[in-house]
Amino acid sequence: MNENVPLGGTAVEGGTTVADRVCDVLLLFTQGSTELGVSEIARRLEVPKSVVHRILRSLSSRELIRHTRDGRSYQLGPAAALLGARAWAALDVHAAARPVLRRLRDETGETTTLSQLVGAERTYVEQFESRREVKMTVALGVRHSLHAGASGKVMLAHLDPAEQERILAVPLRSLTPTTVTDADLLRTELAEIARRGSAISLGERLPEAGAIAAPILLPTGEVFGAISLCGPLGRFDPDTVRRYEPMVRASATEICRAIAEPHTIRDQER
Repeated sequence: MNENVPLGGTAVEGGTTVADRVCDVLLLFTQGSTELGVSEIARRLEVPKSVVHRILRSLSSRELIRHTRDGRSYQLGPAAALLGARAWAALDVHAAARPVLRRLRDETGETTTLSQLVGAERTYVEQFESRREVKMTVALGVRHSLHAGASGKVMLAHLDPAEQERILAVPLRSLTPTTVTDADLLRTELAEIARRGSAISLGERLPEAGAIAAPILLPTGEVFGAISLCGPLGRFDPDTVRRYEPMVRASATEICRAIAEPHTIRDQER
């Protein structure tokens, strides 16, 4: 594997930062030709070839670009392809989830959400609020731990085992009296969640909230996040949970299928 090459310095010329120039170089590969040489990049950006060489070496070491087969030009590399795939996946998930979450909200009368995995945490990125006077709402963009709450647990249950263990190795903070903080007990619960395909939380993250969640997986098998149905704890009695849990799982399956078949998303948006 290539060793990362540092760019060094903070400014190239006239106050333009190295970061600006790196972005400029990468964006050139999205404008017309997909293969560019040093001279053409220098000409189009009006910077010295020495600067271009330095940037290209750094980008190559990180596999964001690579030499073409003839070795005379450059093209986007596998790391850039992965970034693009992740970006498109995120866009597709949002587009696929919205109509499904809206319908699930209307069918159950409870708030529905989409959470996204962010490192070892998660954050809410979509929400369709219940129309009831007494309801649960969430704050978008706020990060939450994975060990507490239905959305977090269902993501944690579907993570790679090594990543799951890294998260469980850190002391688990109690958020409410019902938060599971014993790693061994949580491992047992996560195994059952993975088997069942959904998770339930009754006051684990917020004392007066109930939730049911199911995972959203990308076509690669990676965890994107989870959808959830949530509301006041008093409305999540055993019969209601039994009725709603398969609906949440079916909704997540529908979203995952739409992500894998992008034309489905376009049809839903018409």
